[in-house]
Amino acid sequence: MTTHREAWPTGTPAWADITVPDLTVARAFYGPLFGWEFEAGGPELGYYTQALLDGRRVVGLGEPMGDDPVPPPAWCVYLAADNLAATAEAVRDAGGQTVVHPMTIMDFGSMAIFVDPAGAVFGIWEPADHTGWDVVDEPGSMVWCEVMVHDQPTAVAFYQRVFGYTVEDLSAPGFTYASLSLDGHPAAGVGGYGAQAGVGAPAAWTIYFAVTDTDAAAARVAELGGAVVSAPTDSTFGRMAIVSGPFGEVFALIGPVAGS
Repeated sequence: MTTHREAWPTGTPAWADITVPDLTVARAFYGPLFGWEFEAGGPELGYYTQALLDGRRVVGLGEPMGDDPVPPPAWCVYLAADNLAATAEAVRDAGGQTVVHPMTIMDFGSMAIFVDPAGAVFGIWEPADHTGWDVVDEPGSMVWCEVMVHDQPTAVAFYQRVFGYTVEDLSAPGFTYASLSLDGHPAAGVGGYGAQAGVGAPAAWTIYFAVTDTDAAAARVAELGGAVVSAPTDSTFGRMAIVSGPFGEVFALIGPVAGS
């Protein structure tokens, strides 16, 4: 996909970031893995850092600000909104809870963070000068986002009510999954954990990054200090692996199936 510098449609994943205890360690991991370069903001932004792919914004990384306790590092996916206040109200009306109240980030835009009724944390981003990621569907960039929960029907109903998605049930025996679309274009997925995941599996959004070779990228994750959570396997959509970064943060890799 070519560079995209326009606002993403409401309900579309538009950005992702992560708060880590050590940006130097994060940069040393993600830079070589995905070929990212980094652009750090000033002290007024807490040195919030944007990862760039050929000069295009991909994701954000930051360190904790203030003395408040922070949860374990995890990628936060932000869904686009053209009216944050109205969307925040819709989230609450649908049963979501506010984690971080709406706030304006200088001239970049406005954000808020919520937890859905199934327990997954997500963000909302209303753009101003910062429209979100500049590129998707290329190696080193986001290609898909999904939320995995234990109560999948509740999550599907929540996101459909807030954003008006069209829901396509893709479930099969032993596999519970729905695709959420906007104007005929798939936007995100909602999956249900199977019994093998156990009750302790956290409800969470997962970001998939495109790679050219899933097996090589998974091996590189381990070399750089991460771990392979679920080994590469072929699927209808490509060869996928679930991995974790140096702080235990989980994300996914997806590339072409061998011979395709």
